[in-house]
Amino acid sequence: MKLLKTLDSKFFHEAIPAKPMGKYVHFITIRVTESYPLFQTDGELNKARVRAGIENKEPISRLAMFKRKQSTPERLTGRELLRKYNIGDAEKCDYNFDFSKTTPDCILYGFAIGDSGSEKSKVVVDTAYSITPFDDSHLNFTLNAPWENGTMSRQGEVTSRINSQDHILPQVFFPSIVTLKDATEAGFLYVFNNILRTRHYGAQTTRTGRVRNELVGIIFADGEIVSNLLWTQKIYDVMSNATPKQINPPDPLNEDEVLEAATQAITALMSQECISHTDFIGTSFTQLLSEVKSITSDETRLQEMLSQANAESSVYAQTWVLKSGKKDAKKDTKNNKKATAVTE
Repeated sequence: MKLLKTLDSKFFHEAIPAKPMGKYVHFITIRVTESYPLFQTDGELNKARVRAGIENKEPISRLAMFKRKQSTPERLTGRELLRKYNIGDAEKCDYNFDFSKTTPDCILYGFAIGDSGSEKSKVVVDTAYSITPFDDSHLNFTLNAPWENGTMSRQGEVTSRINSQDHILPQVFFPSIVTLKDATEAGFLYVFNNILRTRHYGAQTTRTGRVRNELVGIIFADGEIVSNLLWTQKIYDVMSNATPKQINPPDPLNEDEVLEAATQAITALMSQECISHTDFIGTSFTQLLSEVKSITSDETRLQEMLSQANAESSVYAQTWVLKSGKKDAKKDTKNNKKATAVTE
C-alpha cells in the first residue's frame, strides 16, 4: 500500500532486504534545547575539543550529544506508539532485556541478546556537536532536597543534601544527520515520525531534557554523506562570516538564522559530494513535511502506517532472523560431519 504521494517509489524497497542494497535516506535535523538537559557520562557533561569551523581553524570545546543519547529516546517513542495501538509483539518487548525480534523497532533500530540472536541497526546516528562553544552553552546549578516543610533545616538540623550539576542551556543547537539504510516507505515514515515526536533527551528525562527536532531537509543517496562535525563547522563558518556577525557569545543564537545557515551549509557541502543524491530542501521539503505530518497526526492513517511497518518487519524477521539460528545449526552439523569424514 502506497502511503506518500510526494515521493517516487524508486527511493524505497517494496520489502526490507536481507543484504545492503545502497539506498540511503538522510534526515537533516537540528536539535534545539528548550530547557536544561543533561548529556553526560560519569557525572560530567560530554564535550570535545575540535576546530571551530572549516575556514576558522581556532580550536574550541563543544558539547557532545552521543549517538545513544539520540537514538534511544526516539526508538522508545516508536515502541510506545506500537503498544498504544496494540500492534505486533510490542507488548512483549522489553528494551535492553527481552526483544521480540519482530517489531519495526527491533528490525530497524537493531538488537543484541547474547547467544539468542542479533540484528544490526539500519538507523545510523553519530555524535552531534553544539554550534556554540562549551563555555557559552552550559551553566552550573546548585541542587537541594528540602524537608517536607520546604526548608533545608528541621529541628535545628541542616540537611547536607546539596549538590551542584552542570546543565546545558536552552536554545543550544546540535546539528544531527540521522541515516536510514534500505528503507521501505512505511519504515521511512516510522523513523521520520519518531524524530518528529520525541521531545526529551538525556538524563532525568521526566523532569528536564526538553529538546525539539527541526528538520531542514531529506536527502536520498546511494551512500553516506557528510559528518555531523563537518556540517556543524560549516554552519559556524556561515554564521561567523555573516554581516552582521550571527555568533555573539554569550547571547543565544537566533533560531531562524541557524536554520537558514544550516540549509546553506548542507547545500554547499552536498555540492562537493562524490555520490549520487536527490535533495529535498526548501520548498520541496516543505511539501513533503506537510504530507508526513498529515499522516502522523491522523490516528487512522498513523495506525495504518504502523501496521504496515510491523507487517514488513515481521516478514523480514520470520525469513531472516528467527530461522537463522536453525539454518546456522544445520550448517554447523554438516560442517562437523564433513570434518569427521576428513579425519577418518
